[in-house]
Formats: sequence, structure tokens, C-alpha cells
Amino acid sequence: MATRNSLLMAVRRFAAGIDVGPQAARLVVLSRRTRGVDAVRLEYVAAEPLAAGAMAGIEIVDRGAVSRALRNLFAGLPRACANRTLRCAMALPGSATLMSSLPLPGFSGAGGRVLADATTLTAMEAEVMSEAERVAGIERHALAVDWFIDDSPRCANTVTIAAAARQHLEARIECAAAAGVTLTAIDGEPHAALRAMRHTAMFELEPHESYAAIWIGADGVYGWRIQDEVIVADMRYPAPEHNDLADALRDLADGEVIGCAILGGEIELLDGVGFSIADLGDVLGCSMLPFECASLGKCAQPLPVELLREPTYAVAVGLALRGVME
Repeated sequence: MATRNSLLMAVRRFAAGIDVGPQAARLVVLSRRTRGVDAVRLEYVAAEPLAAGAMAGIEIVDRGAVSRALRNLFAGLPRACANRTLRCAMALPGSATLMSSLPLPGFSGAGGRVLADATTLTAMEAEVMSEAERVAGIERHALAVDWFIDDSPRCANTVTIAAAARQHLEARIECAAAAGVTLTAIDGEPHAALRAMRHTAMFELEPHESYAAIWIGADGVYGWRIQDEVIVADMRYPAPEHNDLADALRDLADGEVIGCAILGGEIELLDGVGFSIADLGDVLGCSMLPFECASLGKCAQPLPVELLREPTYAVAVGLALRGVME
């Protein structure tokens, strides 16, 4: 019996995060024991340049080029990963996904929590799809919709809805399939990056320290303020309510003391809005900590130092984290 338990403890779940950006495709593979509380382990990190014009905003223009890049990335997997069943996830740009919410009057239980039984969910589905059509301006047959009942402190008793044009998901699924990769999940880039930065904060910051997570993507800057492990504020720029990036950051801070800000994504894109890392720190009133794969700690093998310190891997890490944590 002791031997059997030891074998169970040794089993690891492997997951891959695939981030397809304007200039390159990135791949991160993580693993974690399926039993116990073992930390995640970095198995592989790599990048493959994309041909010019392969991407145009959120659109994949040259599916063949993206598929070739993915095939090359997975061809380099070490044997320990290649011989495993990989849960693979890819992301959609934030601007490809529209978010909305609906109130849930009359569905509260003890303590104000929503009673999310089968009857409630069935009754909400038609209203959810109508709302998704409204915010996206697309008929429901052309939409991919995800939704859940949110009972977090900021959004108690609401349904949060995410809708995206189905064509964007299908393009990514087809590119992966052409490279011999089966996707098990598609997530939003900002949320994947946030997941990675929050994971980093567990190791890099003091417990319960208030901090900000800032992610710079091809479609803008996203920010979250986190206190006691709860998101208490968020922002996106450009947005109609903000005159400039400094205004958006001040709105995020809202006069509160922020101990540190974790920064991930395409940091060089800050130049386009006349900002630097130092400027971010000045507006938020805190130090800046660039996201690094190295912050994950354990590596299964020697990996390129320049990639381990590259903040653009936040999305790929966040996608892989989803796979090993589920």
C-alpha cells in the first residue's frame, strides 16, 4: 500500500499555454503533482517568430504561418513533456471578448449568496444569450458565450457574461489542429496574464500586501488592484472614461497606498503612449516588479535565462497554470 501511495504522489499533470502575439508565438509548459500541495514546475519555455502580416489585430490572417510556428514550438518539447498528455490552452485578445453582467434579483440564499441550482441556470440562459447578442451586436449562432453566477464581494448576485465572435475561436482551434495540437481551453489574454501575476505575487510579495497587476497587450493596458487577495478595482486603457494612461492609473489607485506593482506583457509598447516603467511607478506611487518565469522557482531542466526573465510570457504562464490547477 505504501508503494501504491508513493506512485500516486509522483504522478504529475502537465499543461501548455500557447500565446500567439503579433510578432511571435510563445509556449510554456508547467507541471504539478496531482496529489499534495507541491509547487508548479517549469518544464519548457520557447518562442517562435511569426511571419510579418500573419496577424492583423485580433485576426489571424495567415493560418498556415501560425500553424507552422506552433508546430516548430511543439517539435522542441523535451521528451519528458512530449511523452505526456498535455492540456493545451490558447488565448483571445481582450478586445475580442465583450463583457457584461446581469443582476439576479430573487435568487439570494443565506448570507446573500446565490443559489445556483439547475433551475436557476436554465431560467437564466435565454436572458444571458439575449444580453450577449446585445453587447456583441452579433446573432447568437455566430457567438461563443461563457457565463457564470458571480458572488464575489464586488459583483455579488450577478451573472458575468463573456461573448466573442465564434470565428476567432474557430481560427485558433483550426491553427492548433493543423499543428497537431488539441486545445482543451480558450481564455482571455488579460485574465490569463492576471492569473500568472497573482501567482507570482504569492512568492514575491508579503502576505496580504496590497499590490497592482499591470499587463500591456497589443490592444491596450489592463490593470487590477488587489487587496487581501481580492480584486478591488480594475482599469483598461484606452477607454472612453480615461483621458490618458496616467488618468486610468490614478483611477485604479483611487488614492490608496499600493505596496508594489507587478508588470507583464509587451513593455516596449509603453513608448507608444509616451510612458516608461518609471512613469508607471511614479503615478501609482510604488515600485515596479517585472513579471518573470523565473519567479515560478523550480525548473525541470536548464532553460534560456533571457526567456526566463522575459515579461511577455505572462499570458502563456497563466494559460498553463489554468491547466495544472484545474
